[in-house]
Amino acid sequence: MNIFRQIATVTALSFKSLPSRVRPSLVIVVGMACVIGVLISAMSLDVGYVNAIILPVAAVNEGDSTLPHDSIGPILSLPGIRKDTDGSVVADAEFIYFIRAVRKPDGMNFLALRGIGRKGLELRPRLKIVAGRMFRPGARELIVGAAAAQQFEHLNVGDKVILQDGEWPVVGQFATGGNVLEGQIIGDAYTLMAAARHGNFNIVMVRLEAPNSFGVLQHALAANPALGARTERLSEYYQRVSGDTASVFQAIAYTMGGIMALGALFGSLNTMYSAVAARTEEIGTLRALGFGGLAIAVSVIAEALLLSLAGAAIGIAVAWALFAGKHYAFASALFNLTISPGLIGVGIAWALMVAFLGGLPPSIRAAQLTIVEALRST
Repeated sequence: MNIFRQIATVTALSFKSLPSRVRPSLVIVVGMACVIGVLISAMSLDVGYVNAIILPVAAVNEGDSTLPHDSIGPILSLPGIRKDTDGSVVADAEFIYFIRAVRKPDGMNFLALRGIGRKGLELRPRLKIVAGRMFRPGARELIVGAAAAQQFEHLNVGDKVILQDGEWPVVGQFATGGNVLEGQIIGDAYTLMAAARHGNFNIVMVRLEAPNSFGVLQHALAANPALGARTERLSEYYQRVSGDTASVFQAIAYTMGGIMALGALFGSLNTMYSAVAARTEEIGTLRALGFGGLAIAVSVIAEALLLSLAGAAIGIAVAWALFAGKHYAFASALFNLTISPGLIGVGIAWALMVAFLGGLPPSIRAAQLTIVEALRST
C-alpha cells in the first residue's frame, strides 16, 4: 500500500473514532471558536472612501481646516479635476461643523455636521435617501445618516436639531453603504455657514479627471503657494486621520488574539496528546499491519486541523451575526464593521497555524510509537 493510501486510511479511522472522544475534542472546537470570533470582531473596523480632498497645508484634518472663500475659485480652476459635460468641475467646497449630541444609551458625544454644495451628491453616488426626502438647497433642513440615527438620540425624520439660529428639522435619512458619511448630518453649505456665522469653507472635495490625475493636481497646488493648499487621496487621508484609533484597535485585536491563541495552542496540545493516548492500541495494530509512522502522524495533524476549522467556522459565524454591517462610534468618528472575505481568510489562517503547531508534537509522538510500546501500554 502506497503512502497516500496509508494516510487516507489512517485519517479515516481517526475521524471515525472522534465520537468516542467528543469532550476532549470540544476543547479545541470551543477554544478556537473563541479565538477566531474575538479576532475577527476586533479586526472588522473598516473605512471606505473615494475621490481626493484639498485642505490647507498646515491642516491636520478637515475639522481644523479653513479655506478662505476667495481661494475656492482658483482651486476649482486647477488641472486634474474632472469636468461634467456642461464644463463645470466635479468638485464641492464643503463646511464641517461639530455639534454635541446625546449618544445612545446615554452620554454626550461630538457629531459632524457637513454642509455640501450642488456637486456634493454627484461626488457621493452611493448616498441614497432611505426615509423622508432630500433637503432643499438654501433651506434650513437636514438629512441624517442611518448610522448617526442609530447611535444618537433625536435624529429620526421629523425630529429637530438645535443650532445657533434655532431648530432645523430632519427631513430625511440616508445610507451610503456603511462608510463614515453615514455617521454625519448633512445640510446646505451656505445655509449652515450663515447659521454658524462662519465665512470660510473647510475643504474642497474633487473627483479626479483620471486615475493618474492626482499627481497633476498635486503639482498644480505646489506650484501655486499663494493658495496655501495641498491635496490627499481621500482613502489615504482617512487612513491617516483614523490611523491612531485603528492602530489601537488592531493592537488590541492581535494582543487578545495572541493570548487566546496561546491558550488554544496548549489546549490543542493537551487534547491531541490525549487523543494519541486513547488511540495507542489502534496505532499499535496499524503499525503491526505495516502502516508507517508518517501516515499516523498526518492523521493526528489532520484531526487537529479539522477540529480547529470547525471552531473557526463557529467563531466566524458568531462574529458575522453579531457585528457584520454594524457601526461603532468613537469620539466624532464612526467606523463600519465589515467582515470581508479577506478577514475570514485571516481567521482561517490563524486557526490552521494554531492547529498545526498544536498537533505537531503529538503527531511526532504517535509516529514514534513502536508495536512493543503500544502493546505494553495496552
